[in-house]
Amino acid sequence: MLNRVPDFIGADLLWVLGAMGHGDTLVLADRNFPAYAIAARTVSGRLVQLPGRDASAAVRGILELLPLDSFVDAPLSWMDPVDAPGTVLPVHAEVLAACRYAEGREIGYAPIERHAFYAAAAGGFAVVQTSESRPYGCFLLKKGVVFDAAP
Repeated sequence: MLNRVPDFIGADLLWVLGAMGHGDTLVLADRNFPAYAIAARTVSGRLVQLPGRDASAAVRGILELLPLDSFVDAPLSWMDPVDAPGTVLPVHAEVLAACRYAEGREIGYAPIERHAFYAAAAGGFAVVQTSESRPYGCFLLKKGVVFDAAP
């Protein structure tokens, strides 16, 4: 175990988060997402599973270590509901609130049509699959820059 690392973040996820560079995208997927197939097409080819964690709990822990990109308008994206495009579902609102809290600022977001989301996810760095059971609980998080603290 390490100090100040959320207890559910193991070595595989630590490697993924540490290996990502500025502008790389982390895919956070629900339990219905084709995680193995998409992960095989990502930059790292890695799939990390987080059993027992929903999307918002996973994001809260991940964002303790990973900054979101402040140089883009929308460092957060999610799969847009097919039957109600443009609707912000409760799972989306919870993850957005977790991002705003972690960053201490407003966070821009962009819903992405389902098939376009799969294509964007395949271009990501890695896939983290949660146990999120709510539909459309799939997200893209764009990594920001870690700035040195002022002396």
